[in-house]
Amino acid sequence: METRPFEPANYLETEEDILYYLEAAMEGNDPRHIASALGDVARSKGMSEIARKSGLGRQALYNALSENGNPTLDTLMAVLNALGLQLTVRKSAA
Repeated sequence: METRPFEPANYLETEEDILYYLEAAMEGNDPRHIASALGDVARSKGMSEIARKSGLGRQALYNALSENGNPTLDTLMAVLNALGLQLTVRKSAA
């Protein structure tokens, strides 16, 4: 049996998939996990297309949105905008 690493980007097909995926990533409050999840979403839409729409370099996006990335707020906002998403805030349950 041959195994390959799981690639979430291959399964983020609908807008609903993407929203649920990012919502779940946000629940953990782990900035690295959130950046990585946003990278998965960007790859599902095509990193070159997101780079073009955001005005950011493709390699810079790969670096910022990797598991070890640490995107700036400017980068985060540019990527979300390129994806047609916006950042919102709500009171936590606890």
